[in-house]
Amino acid sequence: MFYGLLDLPWWGYIVAYFLLTHITALGVSIFLHRNQAHRALELHPIVSHFFRFWLWIATGMETKAWTAVHRKHHSRCETEDDPHSPQVLGLSKVLWQGAELYRREAKNKETLERYGQGTPDDWLEKTIYTPFSAKGIYIMLLVDIILMGVPGITIWAFQMMWTPFFAAGVINGIGHYWGYRNYECPDAARNIFPWGILIAGEELHNNHHTFGTSAKFSVKPWEFDLGWAYIKLFSALGLAKVKRLPPEIQVVPEKQSIDLETVKAVITNRFQVMSHYTNEVVHPVFNELREKSVHGKEQLTNRVKKLLTRHESLVTPTHQQQLQAVLSNNGPLQVVHDFYRRLQALWDKTTATQKELLDALQEWCQHAEATGIRVLQEFAVKIRTYTMKTDATA
Repeated sequence: MFYGLLDLPWWGYIVAYFLLTHITALGVSIFLHRNQAHRALELHPIVSHFFRFWLWIATGMETKAWTAVHRKHHSRCETEDDPHSPQVLGLSKVLWQGAELYRREAKNKETLERYGQGTPDDWLEKTIYTPFSAKGIYIMLLVDIILMGVPGITIWAFQMMWTPFFAAGVINGIGHYWGYRNYECPDAARNIFPWGILIAGEELHNNHHTFGTSAKFSVKPWEFDLGWAYIKLFSALGLAKVKRLPPEIQVVPEKQSIDLETVKAVITNRFQVMSHYTNEVVHPVFNELREKSVHGKEQLTNRVKKLLTRHESLVTPTHQQQLQAVLSNNGPLQVVHDFYRRLQALWDKTTATQKELLDALQEWCQHAEATGIRVLQEFAVKIRTYTMKTDATA
């Protein structure tokens, strides 16, 4: 019985470990994150309770606590109140002590009451899962030993380290520090990799923070969200129902006038609009100036290129001075940057009427077409073709 009932070959234990942690990753991403924290999809009770039970024996986490801490993270992201921001606490602390930061915040009764609403509150939760949250993991230890013998103890130990390191450390740490950004959301969230496989799609963290209530994390053709693949499978089997997806821009080529549907489309799809503006206007103007400028290599660096469209809350005073120095010496770049900020300001007009928003967008397009900058003119014409997509979850 040294090797348990399964008596696996050496490689079988590796496969078993990845299978067990894979199920845990799906539980965290699909059940805790997308279903409980963000209500992006509904799960059949069978699937929901399977994941709840699995996470109890595989991680010892409480549904309400995890949900509350994560919701607070979104609400207070990159501030002193964020439970685990590497921008505030430092990457090393969040990466290596992410689990401790989570446990500390999970003890905050105010956090639980304010952000933990709507989580399971049935008999099982009240009498087993919450009171004995730290005991479930011993069931997993017993099962590992019975099935895999002494090697099962090692597998269990690595299982217990998987979630604290990857979910709490890597996603909350590296996911707000290193990687690429498809969208300039107000916080520092980044996509670690374009293929969300190891952590069931959580690697696409910038996409998630941009569209927080979406059940799907991938947005580009080359990105892959493994969690979404499982959700599609569950949906096909009648075990899940998707409630929200990222909004999409509907383009009507023959449409040449700006109306209220255009305004709604621009505001609803603001992150996509600004991403298009970055790639179709800012970057072409920047690259052209860099090629022509004698001092291009010294002034027009890749850092400046990123600063041109970085959210103002993420730009340090030093970088702001550097950016202004470059803009003052490059007229066309100053123009497209100003128009970027003016377009961005449209959705900051929270008290404006629809008529005022319509007038502001029309004025923006008229002024953009009068600049003489070809790519900016073409973008203004493109905006006129935008309208609302009738089905946001299609």
